[in-house]
Amino acid sequence: MGGAGRIARLPAGRRTKWVVLAFWIVVFAVAGPLAGKLNSAQQNDSSAWLPNNAESTQVVDLAKRFTPSDVFPALVVYERADGVTQADQAKVAADVQRFAGVRDVSGKVLGPIPSEDGKALQAVIPLKVEEEGNGWEELAPTVDQIRSIAKADAGGLQVYVTGPAGYFADFSEVFSGFDSTLLYITAVIVIVILLLTYRSPVLWLLPLTTVFVALTAAQAVIYLLATNAGLTVNAQSAFILTVLVFGAGTDYALLLTARYREELRRHEDRHEAMAVALHRAAPAIIASGATVILSLLALLVAELNSTKSLGPVMAIGIAVGLCAMLTLLPALLVTFGRWVFWPRRPALGSAEPTERGLWARIGRRMAPRPRLVWVVTALVLGALALGATGLKANGLQSKDGFRTEPEAVTGEAALARHFPAGAGNPVQVIGNASAAPQLQSAVSNTSGVTAVTNPVVKDGYAYVEGTLTTTVDSQTSYDAVDRLRSNVHAIQGADGKVGGASAVTLDILRASEHDRNVVVPVVLLVVLVILGLVLRAVVAPLLLVATVVLSFGAALGVSALAFNNLFNFAGADPSFPLW
Repeated sequence: MGGAGRIARLPAGRRTKWVVLAFWIVVFAVAGPLAGKLNSAQQNDSSAWLPNNAESTQVVDLAKRFTPSDVFPALVVYERADGVTQADQAKVAADVQRFAGVRDVSGKVLGPIPSEDGKALQAVIPLKVEEEGNGWEELAPTVDQIRSIAKADAGGLQVYVTGPAGYFADFSEVFSGFDSTLLYITAVIVIVILLLTYRSPVLWLLPLTTVFVALTAAQAVIYLLATNAGLTVNAQSAFILTVLVFGAGTDYALLLTARYREELRRHEDRHEAMAVALHRAAPAIIASGATVILSLLALLVAELNSTKSLGPVMAIGIAVGLCAMLTLLPALLVTFGRWVFWPRRPALGSAEPTERGLWARIGRRMAPRPRLVWVVTALVLGALALGATGLKANGLQSKDGFRTEPEAVTGEAALARHFPAGAGNPVQVIGNASAAPQLQSAVSNTSGVTAVTNPVVKDGYAYVEGTLTTTVDSQTSYDAVDRLRSNVHAIQGADGKVGGASAVTLDILRASEHDRNVVVPVVLLVVLVILGLVLRAVVAPLLLVATVVLSFGAALGVSALAFNNLFNFAGADPSFPLW
């Protein structure tokens, strides 16, 4: 077989398979404890998600001089349709005293703050959150305690806890334990696919075991690089890693096992059959893995930190999965022998079932009329791709991130009925101290911004806050941020910058759109180059990339139809087409 053949014999050898198995057992034993620490290495602070050079990112760093970046307010809204009473005022005042003793409260609790229409009162509770590790999960019990205090003896008052802390707590509850849930769901899906494919009650255990070992090893490698080499990993990348390793690993397992089963019908010795199968299947599997790895590394050109960091993390997952599928899986298959294919044990000289199966019949019908098939297929996919014009991937408001209406959402609506909707999420303006009056004036004269504070001067900088009159993640607020930036940037010598929650979300949306428009063509170019090298051709790679583009468009079109008509989603994240 040559050099490649000798390498293929290593995991398939009578003695060397035990070396391979021992190696992976040691890897799994060492990787297990390290993989369990991956959550502690996550960086979920703003700088781990925002674009590096975005204006809002710069404000996050500069504003730390004036306001802590790890404090998020919980807004408690008390509402009475026929007007609040003196008893209500006393109740809220007493609550404010109790809120001050709640865990993680950092700073003065504000309230009761009356609304102009006299129908609501508000309390603002600053909560300190550890942004790394499990800080966000730990916020939920604190918010639950605040809700219990606020709703006790309400006396007919409608009480809601919302604001940044309320939303974080409700999102945390939704995603609580979702890492393990996602692992179980993915494993079940993979098991069903393997059962349908192999039609064996035993065989599926070997690919699934290999994938699980690969995922554990990948998580350990990523943890070590995150703690020792500066690799950025956040909740999003750790979340997607599970699905990607399971999906790609299963794909490679199917390719190898199908080839091995064919060779078992041609060779009496299962070790020889695996050596031949691995020698023939490995180039396609490696080419597939290399395509995915290089495509993922193309994410390094992205502006959004969360997208950029995703590339190397996922590439590591694919690389480790590829190694496991080309070494551990072959060793397991030859160790267990032919019986794992029961009840369809591939005996020497037996007929190959794939030659008379469904896909064989489809292939025989397609072969005589290829032009008709590709024209019809292209038309169908093209028609489906037209549905992508209805894809609403322009971002979601926080309230649309839920399938139900948790208290944070209903509370936000109550807040908007009686107070400026942007309360609790101020727009932040920072610039040179010498331009403090002009900065305040620019904020005050910007429509859509109210409750402007007096400038605070420190370390040569001036800091001003304002409250948006509309919900912070609405297009109206984004327009107000753009107007404010125009006004601030026009001040000579101020070097003014605008940040805050609305500005952050706006910059993320724009960076996501930029990344989608840049990364997708780069990925297609990478695929084209790899296909050209593998096939040593020019026309064939172009045709194959054209099919990729067409199926990509069709997938987006079907997604848009399902999102809009089946699930009634309000929209999708701008990065959705990129994923």
